[in-house]
Formats: sequence, structure tokens, C-alpha cells
Amino acid sequence: MHGEADGERDETEAQRIDRNWIELLQELRIVQTGGQVLTGFLLVLPFQDRFAEIGGGARALYLAVLSLALVSTVLLLAPVMIHRAVFRSHRKDRVLRLSATLARIGLAILSIALVGLVALVFPLVLGTAWGLAAAAVMAAFVAVMLFVVPARVRRHAATNPYAAK
Repeated sequence: MHGEADGERDETEAQRIDRNWIELLQELRIVQTGGQVLTGFLLVLPFQDRFAEIGGGARALYLAVLSLALVSTVLLLAPVMIHRAVFRSHRKDRVLRLSATLARIGLAILSIALVGLVALVFPLVLGTAWGLAAAAVMAAFVAVMLFVVPARVRRHAATNPYAAK
């Protein structure tokens, strides 16, 4: 069954699912690396001499940021783990839908971890006021990148018949 369900593409439903799966995996490869580097950085922090100097609030923030980074790592790895578990079960459509959801949640949690990381590091370097300001700027930037930019792209694509070409 050929159709134009995905813009101007002439592909079967199975081909569309395969293409979307490959695109999702490519995206995950990029973000997994960044998330794993962040997690690795966070894991070595307690072993640094200056870590002993931070107070209880900063330690709690550190543990929260580390936890978010670890959760995001698992969520971003989950699509591959799920695919392996149901490989050849002819359920790639379900795997794709679930994996796309897990990727969105993982990206959102990783973004929150990045805001937390700014809130952790900037006060140590520049002081509390600068730390709060930097965290607020990072939170705003994350919100724009996660919500505003995608909404504008979707809106532009819906109103521009040549956007898919």
C-alpha cells in the first residue's frame, strides 16, 4: 500500500516505520553521548577535593542532578533495550511509539538536569546571585528550545506547503 501519509514520500507503512526508527536511533546516538558525558562528570565530582567544601543544600542539589542524569540515561537507552527484547516480534510500530515517548521524556529530564547543573556549578564559581541568574537563564533557554522552537517549526510546516520539500 503506497500513499502520501508522510508528506511527499511514496513509502509503505512498514517503510515509514523503519525510516522513523532509524531517524530516532540517530537522534538517540547524539544525545546519549552528551548525557553519558554529563553523568560521568557528575559521578567523579564527589572524589574532587573541593566537593568536601560544599554545604548540605548543594549536596542535595548534586544528588538530585545526578539522579536526573542517571534517569535520563536509562530512558535514552531504553528504546534500544526494548527493541532487543521484542526483536522479530513484528511490533516495531509499538516499539517506535513507546521509544519516541521515552526519548521525549529522557530529553526533558536531561534538560532539567542541565539546569540543575548550572544551579550547582555557577554559585561555586561566581556566588549565589550569579548562580540563580544563570540557572534562570538556562531554564528559559531550555523552555524555548523544548517548547517554543518546536511549536514554531510545527506551525510553519502546517502553513507552508513547501516546508516538507
